[in-house]
Amino acid sequence: MNTSTRTVTKSASSPGNGAQILREAAETSSAQTKQAFEKMTAATAEATNLMKDSYATAVRCSQDYNAKFIEFAKTNTEAAFAFAQQLTTVKSPTEFFELSTNHSRKQFETLTEQARELATLAQKALSETAERVQADMTKASSSQRA
Repeated sequence: MNTSTRTVTKSASSPGNGAQILREAAETSSAQTKQAFEKMTAATAEATNLMKDSYATAVRCSQDYNAKFIEFAKTNTEAAFAFAQQLTTVKSPTEFFELSTNHSRKQFETLTEQARELATLAQKALSETAERVQADMTKASSSQRA
């Protein structure tokens, strides 16, 4: 009984086995570190793609909004110049007030419609961006679980 205890003790304390155990522990640790690094790299790449997609959607919607805003500015500037040109032909105060009233009414209607369109575009931009972020987050969550 004593001999078997000595054999076990002897083999556990032998320099060859200790080095083997350390080598195996180092290999296991290295494999785990590599696996964690690969997971982190994949998660970082996925987060980068999510940000790119969301940003691209936001930029596209902002460009649409800005293009519409510039279109409206052009329309309003042309209307102001047309009004100024019409003012040069006015012959009486009554004609001036009539022209001014008509111009003001048309501009109010135009500005109201433009504000409505811009609000719709802004709402669309926010919802598209939010939907894109939500879809990307759902995709990221499901891929992390897998």
